[in-house]
Amino acid sequence: MAITDILSAKDIESALSSCQADDSFNYKSFFSTVGLSSKTPDQIKKIFGILDQDKSGFIEEDELQLFLKNFSSSARVLTSAETKAFMAAGDTDGDGKIGVEEFQSLVKA
Repeated sequence: MAITDILSAKDIESALSSCQADDSFNYKSFFSTVGLSSKTPDQIKKIFGILDQDKSGFIEEDELQLFLKNFSSSARVLTSAETKAFMAAGDTDGDGKIGVEEFQSLVKA
């Protein structure tokens, strides 16, 4: 499954262009612009499956750093500060990774 099966290419392009500069990524505005926050729990779960590159059932910090590249191979890597802030927002149980339920809560926040 491709990410564009759920999200429109136009919305992805718009969301990525809003955070091209280092330290300009904001997960809430990104999820809103890309259209993810208006998707069903099942659709969000499918996006989580794409983001979970190693299929471990969790998004770890290294996968989170490459978050934008899942939407476009030409997108930038998140900075260390952005990655840590994103992880802190999503990792509600403090285990150092984001599970599918945590991701769904983060998207709907």
